[in-house]
Amino acid sequence: MQETILLIACGALAKELVEIKRLNGWQHVRIQCLPAELHNRPEKIPGAVRREIEKYRSEFDAIFVAYADCGTGGMLDRTLAEFGLERLPGAHCYEFFSGTKAFAELSEEEPGTFYLTDFLTRHFDRLVKVGLGLDKHPELKPEYFRNYRRLVYLSQSKSPDLEAAAKSHADFLGLEYIHRHTGLDSVTRNLKEQPLLWRN
Repeated sequence: MQETILLIACGALAKELVEIKRLNGWQHVRIQCLPAELHNRPEKIPGAVRREIEKYRSEFDAIFVAYADCGTGGMLDRTLAEFGLERLPGAHCYEFFSGTKAFAELSEEEPGTFYLTDFLTRHFDRLVKVGLGLDKHPELKPEYFRNYRRLVYLSQSKSPDLEAAAKSHADFLGLEYIHRHTGLDSVTRNLKEQPLLWRN
C-alpha cells in the first residue's frame, strides 16, 4: 500500500502544485497551503510551517515542505531539522521555477532584480501595492524600490493577459521589463527528485 504524503506548501505555488499532482497521478499526495502573504513577513514562515506539521503529522505517513528558504535566513531549515523533514532546494520559488543555473545567471546579470511569477502577477495589487502600503502611501515607492533596476517576469503559463499585466507592474514600479518563460519543468523535476514522493 502506498504511503500518504502531505505537502505543506506556500499558497503562491498552489495552482502549479495541483497541476503537477494531476499530471503525475499522485493520488497519495495531499497539498496543504499556507497564505502567500507570509512572504511579506518571512520571519513568520517557520512558525506557520511548524504549526501545520504538528497539526497533521499523525494523519500522514510522511511530510514534505514545498517552500524554499523564502527569506527566513535559515530559520525554516532549523525548524524542519527538528522534525527530520526536507524542503524544496533553493533560496526562493523563483530559483526552483527557473532552475538554479538560470536563476544564478539572472541574479549575476543584475542583482537589482524584482521577480514576478504567475501568482504574484495576478495578485500584485493585493500583495505588493496593498501589502506594502503603497495604496495609501505611494510616496514610499521610490524608497522601497530604489535599489531595483529591472523586473523579470518568470511565467509558468503562456498567457498574453498575464504578460501584459506583468509589463504594467514593471511600468508602475519604473523598472525595465524582461520576460522569461519557465513552465513547470524545473519545479516538477525538483519534486520528482524527492524519494519521499515515490515510496510505496
